[in-house]
Amino acid sequence: MQGLELPNHHVQHWRDALPVLLNQLQPGAISLDCGAWLLTCGELNELRKTMAGMGCNLLEVSATNPETLVCASALGLSARLSSDLIGSQKPRDAPTTDSELLFHQGTLRSGDHLQSDGDILLFGDVNPGALISADGDVMVWGRLRGTAHAGQHGEKQARIIALQLRPVQLRIADVVARGPEDQPQTGLVEQARLQDGEIVIEPAPAQGFIGR
Repeated sequence: MQGLELPNHHVQHWRDALPVLLNQLQPGAISLDCGAWLLTCGELNELRKTMAGMGCNLLEVSATNPETLVCASALGLSARLSSDLIGSQKPRDAPTTDSELLFHQGTLRSGDHLQSDGDILLFGDVNPGALISADGDVMVWGRLRGTAHAGQHGEKQARIIALQLRPVQLRIADVVARGPEDQPQTGLVEQARLQDGEIVIEPAPAQGFIGR
């Protein structure tokens, strides 16, 4: 698979650079490195159509911006966190502040507990018997089938987001609920949040899901 890297967003817009970059590639499968670009579903579709017009098939997207990865996954593309960011992730038990986002790559198995004083973004699954908790948002880039607790110190605006949100138990602040039993819709990112004192599950917004 050929690799294509978008230019630094401080130097050149990707729309200006794309024709030149595509002319350097052979027709075939493409892995796109978006860097720090925040690309919406519409922009990624635009990229994909432009590539298709040059005989290139966009299959994989990597990025340092989680919102770009949400959009890529919603379009059915393989999405992964940039290797540069993965290499700089904190150890599991490293302390964080409320403004920080803790990245962790790897599946949590029964008996594991991953927690943060800020938000958590986990790239992997949360298996039954595992717990993931945070003072802020809990975001799982995979299947959430264990227990998740967002806003563990009372933050009622916290959310739980996953590519497959089918946990044993959900907690947001001091509100507890069981996970839904129906099968999730393929490619639909879901979130759990508090509404009128109850936990509701709904499609997650593709843009702006990190910030509140």
